[in-house]
Amino acid sequence: MKNIFSMLFPTRDCDSTYKINFRKLYKKGYRGIMFDIDNTIVEHDQPVTKRAIKLFKLLHRLGFKTCLISNNKEARIKPLAKKLNCEYVYKAGKPKKFGYLKGMKKMNTNKHNTVFIGDQLFTDIWGANRAGIKSILVKPIAKHEEIQIVLKRILEKPIIALYQRSKEKQLQKLRSFKKVRRK
Repeated sequence: MKNIFSMLFPTRDCDSTYKINFRKLYKKGYRGIMFDIDNTIVEHDQPVTKRAIKLFKLLHRLGFKTCLISNNKEARIKPLAKKLNCEYVYKAGKPKKFGYLKGMKKMNTNKHNTVFIGDQLFTDIWGANRAGIKSILVKPIAKHEEIQIVLKRILEKPIIALYQRSKEKQLQKLRSFKKVRRK
């Protein structure tokens, strides 16, 4: 039986955007990567970092198309997208799916070869799931956040715990399946 909160579960999770194995994603057939900005690529309301520029250069060298998807205004997102040499969607309305669909259209990708990376369940991950694309939940870069985000984080904790338990159950099933196959 599926958990009612599973619509908020990411496809997978990682400690940081900067620790994701993008080469492996490319080998698996992904060609487009969409990112949330604040606390996913850079700290909240901060400019692009050298680290982010280096990551996006690597992604483009690997052959990925990239797009920033944000609920922010264009004044926030456009300068970042320009420095990162990528597409962008501002006022995306996350978790509504139209921003994700617009991002895929801009990259000329589809839901089968696109992945979304973000740090929040109720906007980033839920929206990606609604759009039918794979998602990776990352831990936020900065610990200091605006009060409305802090409140969301409190609500996210029990759902993340459910996700972790669900993930562990799947791993246990896989392990026992492999044991049966070896016999």
